[in-house]
Amino acid sequence: MRYFFVLLFGVSVSVASAQDATVKIVKKNDTTLELRHGADLVASYQHGGTVKLEKADGTKPLAKPFFYPLIAPNGMPVTRGWPMVRGKTGETTDHFHQKSVWFCHGDVVPEGIELKTKSSDKRVKGVDFWAEGKDHGRIVCTKVSEPEQLAANHAKVATVNEWRTPDDVTILVENRTIHFTTLPQGRLIVLDIELTCPITSVTFDDTKEGAMGVRVPDEFTLTRKGSEGVITSSDGKTVKAPARDNLPMWGHFADWNDYVGTVEGKTAGLAVFDDAKNPHRSAWHTRAYGLMAANPFAREASGFPGMKDKTELVKLKKGETLKLRYGIYAHTGTTAEGKVAEAYKAFSEMK
Repeated sequence: MRYFFVLLFGVSVSVASAQDATVKIVKKNDTTLELRHGADLVASYQHGGTVKLEKADGTKPLAKPFFYPLIAPNGMPVTRGWPMVRGKTGETTDHFHQKSVWFCHGDVVPEGIELKTKSSDKRVKGVDFWAEGKDHGRIVCTKVSEPEQLAANHAKVATVNEWRTPDDVTILVENRTIHFTTLPQGRLIVLDIELTCPITSVTFDDTKEGAMGVRVPDEFTLTRKGSEGVITSSDGKTVKAPARDNLPMWGHFADWNDYVGTVEGKTAGLAVFDDAKNPHRSAWHTRAYGLMAANPFAREASGFPGMKDKTELVKLKKGETLKLRYGIYAHTGTTAEGKVAEAYKAFSEMK
């Protein structure tokens, strides 16, 4: 039997592989991966197939891969069900494109390529991979490798995505590796992202609409009547319900933001981690209505206070690669009880 060593909270421990695994990533079918902790489903990752239309019967091709559901250790879902699941009484139905957990950007401009089909959003200069209105781009998964068991509590799977214009031209190739592990108070999903330009240079234009995003349940939101929701930033900012935008963490830099809520006496939270080694650190598009997104591409025009006077856009030349890394941490309890700061440290040291 082979053994691996995993660093958790600064302690090196020996863990067994293969048949002793406590977490697994499995291929459910041609369009879905399942992330499991023992017998429990922690998350599903839909990378293909179709989704229901927003306001009518029928379906359309998937606009981008997403995780849904995502479950904390105490059994609480920590992302909104709509539009994947419909009919819940009182659930909000805004922002159709905010599907649980996703990665993309709202304005990617391919240099020297004529976009025959332009975005219906006049603010978008290139291709909109964020919204899913008329003439949006699509992030199409073209390959899913066999999942690998790195340790009893650490599995990973490599995938390949093509970022395509509405005219079906691939302007970015993304190698996205998904890691899944458990920590004492939560479940951690890590996305290692490598973006490469295959045919031309691209510019990630200045918009607040990006990039590593989550949408929490309505019960967590600061705008919901009776909510006990709390948002905490790694720099010490905290805001509790009831509250409205603008939030004190909106548009500022931080290692992480954490959104916590209580439903029927059970408390759980969802944190997003921005790796300190990322070449472009994220400002936070965190909203009182339930959106939380780490955005490395926004600049002054986004309106983010942390980006004031910053105008140099992120660009990739043909053949260059941009590496980014983010964590999604679903935890039981409050930010302190869920040991979010400690989990971020483990995320930073994880290999």
